[in-house]
Amino acid sequence: QVQLVESGGGLVQAGDSLRLSCAASGRVVSSLSMAWFRQAPGKEREFVARISRTSDTTEYTNSVEGRFTISRDNAKNTAYLQMNSLKPEDTAVYYCAADRDPYAGAKITSYNYWGQGTQVTVSS
Repeated sequence: QVQLVESGGGLVQAGDSLRLSCAASGRVVSSLSMAWFRQAPGKEREFVARISRTSDTTEYTNSVEGRFTISRDNAKNTAYLQMNSLKPEDTAVYYCAADRDPYAGAKITSYNYWGQGTQVTVSS
């Protein structure tokens, strides 16, 4: 079993930056594909970014490309999402996800392990 705990959310102004962290326990993170999803009020959960086990592959949704960076530190069993130039439309609960499948992609159904979420609110 894998436990994921997100942190780093908060209330910021447009243009600010935040870094989200996802601490994994129960299984070494180096064996897991990791991803971030988000869910805004009244909307479905959507893919934000993913990173392969060895960090050689990353993928981003178009709306965050160039502003967000996903990374991981396998020695610390932690994944990160650096969010720059935040916009009000980035406001959502951000979820960390993980799976043992090395080819887990951008679909919600690709991930079996989920954190509880962290709120990010961007004011205009």
